[in-house]
Amino acid sequence: MSVRSGTQGARFSAQNRMRALQTDIMNLILERRLSPGDPMPTEAELSEELGIGRNTLREALKVLQALGVVEIRHGFGMFVAPSNFDALADGLTFRGRLSLQGTGHEAMELVDIRQALETGLIGAAMAEMTSADHADLDELVTGMEVRAAAGKNFSDIDATFHSRLYSPLDNQVLAQLMDVFWQVYSEIQQAIGHSDTPLIDIASKHRAILDAIRTGDAVEAAHTLDVHFGGLRERIAGLHASEAQ
Repeated sequence: MSVRSGTQGARFSAQNRMRALQTDIMNLILERRLSPGDPMPTEAELSEELGIGRNTLREALKVLQALGVVEIRHGFGMFVAPSNFDALADGLTFRGRLSLQGTGHEAMELVDIRQALETGLIGAAMAEMTSADHADLDELVTGMEVRAAAGKNFSDIDATFHSRLYSPLDNQVLAQLMDVFWQVYSEIQQAIGHSDTPLIDIASKHRAILDAIRTGDAVEAAHTLDVHFGGLRERIAGLHASEAQ
């Protein structure tokens, strides 16, 4: 075995041990039935229970903090982190933007996932909507149309509209995932440049989504969402088609 392969083997072995330690810490949280915001054992207690040194423990905790599992409050201690998907959003955004330097395949897949989430759940969301929900969505679309007529960007209203579509489901994990994919979607849009589609046309697509919702046509609502997402998919595909020429 070469020195290089031996070094790589040692590195991978160390990484595996570190992952195993992170898993042990997460299992400890589960076994003690700790909830988000609950204090965790001290470093000394964890070191003794897991049979590891302080430095090794701190390395593992730093990774778990980055993953949103542990929250370290200097001067106060360690706590089970509140639910957040920041690390997931950062990782997916990076993968999507990195893929744009190549084939754009991962960026396309990320758009596909968001599209599948929205089109797949729109029927269930519609079934829970009230006339007040329809009125709220109408107010948002009207805001888009007003901004579009003035030539002003309305991405903030757009984000609220898509979030509001699924709020009747009262699913907090879904809401956080939707927010993650909105962030990823927005970053990919910025990376490939703004769309040439007139703002008023983008607003009209949202009006079409709302019209389908109001008539109770879940199939048409899903279709209009597909059309809405199709624009970005075409731009990603076109970006790399032009580079290949």
